Amino acid sequence: MTSEVEDHDPVPDPASGTAAEGADGAAPGSGSPEGYRRGLGGRQIQMIAIGGAIGTGLFLGAGKSIHKAGPSIILAYLVAGAVIYVIMRALGELLMYRPVSGSFSEYARELLGPYWGFVTGWTYWLFWVVTGITEVTAAATYVNYWWNVQPWISALVFTVALYGINLISVKLFGELEFWFSMIKVTAIVGMILIGLGVLTLGFSQAGDTASVGNLYQHDGIFPNGVGSTLMTLQIVMFSFLAVELVGVTAGEAADPATVLPRAIRTVPWRIALFYIGSLVVILSVVSWTAFEPGTSPFVAAFQRIGLPAGAAVVNFVVLTAALSSCNSGMYSTGRMLRDLALNGQGPGLFTRLSGTGLPFVGTTASAALMSAGVWINYEWPSKAFDYVVSFATISGMWAWIMILCSQLRYRARADRGELRRSDFRMPGAPWTGIAALAFIFLVIALMGFDPDARVSLYAAPIWALLLTVSYFVVKARTPHVFARPTPPAPPPPAEQPEQP
Repeated sequence: MTSEVEDHDPVPDPASGTAAEGADGAAPGSGSPEGYRRGLGGRQIQMIAIGGAIGTGLFLGAGKSIHKAGPSIILAYLVAGAVIYVIMRALGELLMYRPVSGSFSEYARELLGPYWGFVTGWTYWLFWVVTGITEVTAAATYVNYWWNVQPWISALVFTVALYGINLISVKLFGELEFWFSMIKVTAIVGMILIGLGVLTLGFSQAGDTASVGNLYQHDGIFPNGVGSTLMTLQIVMFSFLAVELVGVTAGEAADPATVLPRAIRTVPWRIALFYIGSLVVILSVVSWTAFEPGTSPFVAAFQRIGLPAGAAVVNFVVLTAALSSCNSGMYSTGRMLRDLALNGQGPGLFTRLSGTGLPFVGTTASAALMSAGVWINYEWPSKAFDYVVSFATISGMWAWIMILCSQLRYRARADRGELRRSDFRMPGAPWTGIAALAFIFLVIALMGFDPDARVSLYAAPIWALLLTVSYFVVKARTPHVFARPTPPAPPPPAEQPEQP
């Protein structure tokens, strides 16, 4: 591991789209405009995209959703999945217009104004810091399934280990995410195959009761009413948080023009297989009436089938899912801080890169804050997860709102010929984007009726006020850095042949 930190030469305006010399002195074209090294290959980007859509929300949180909504939870995931696909296509259109590591923060800054870029960058940074604390807390809890270890000790070990991995190379980060995602995918596919075997061949303890009829025979598809299904939407959307992480990798993807659209195009089948497919199979094997809020649907299905070792398997999977999320947090926070600093909206110290082209200072500062999870686990080991999980939801959905708003503004300007048109256009725009925004605001409104989720709505105005005051203070000191970046010029119109 290298700890050498070098001053990064002034980076050209990312909006210019020009190649820049990498941190290692590589020739233009071998690095990204921000000075990063393009060390993430297609295989790693694909699995990062897959892993971002599969988290502890599916393996654990779905149990609470099933208990509330019954089989209609499948429809909730189907609708939410369609909204997520719209968000990712909007992000894909922006990425192909200008692939930068700052991603949606950079697009908000250019297309909506400096204030929105400032708020988005710092809010997304906060999202991953809080998520990192949440997930390292959860990982420490999962370890106790096998060993009686103090949660703060496990949290400390995980935080230090993932911090070290993120300081070695971006390729190592990508490789670790590849295998984390592979474990999650293997677990889900295995559950689906075993469940299909039970349904078609009738083997195991669940063979006599397993039936597709379980999806509608116990008080129908909406056993607790449509209202109960609507109240699960915030849990469902929480399951998809971090799917947008693939946008942050744009500055370090080896071939962003090819790899990123391919990863985004796979979103529908990923949602169909991992969420819809697994829930249809699980709820066919086990009636929804057998689920309890604190029970993983995967554990319940394995136990009903007669595989008690399944509980240990699922615990290992959710442990890797939590570590994967924390690892992603270490990765994205350093990049987001550096993007803010490069645009004069954060301390200049964060612009520095290590000898391996990594944002050493930003990652270190973020990891130091994530280590608060160690202290929380030490002080309140039984309530740590509840103290921090609600703050992640609003900040994560803010990034989605900014992606959609930026795409709407970008498409309007591109259609007028003011900006270069993206080669990867969002279908159905602008109406699909407007519908997705309406859905997100509906979810936020529903959170106000849930006492457990309402904490997020209390915290959001405080954070917004803090950011607004900070914005005007920084702008008063350095007004020149808050000018809108100059977008890439659209291509000149083709010359028309002379008329005879």
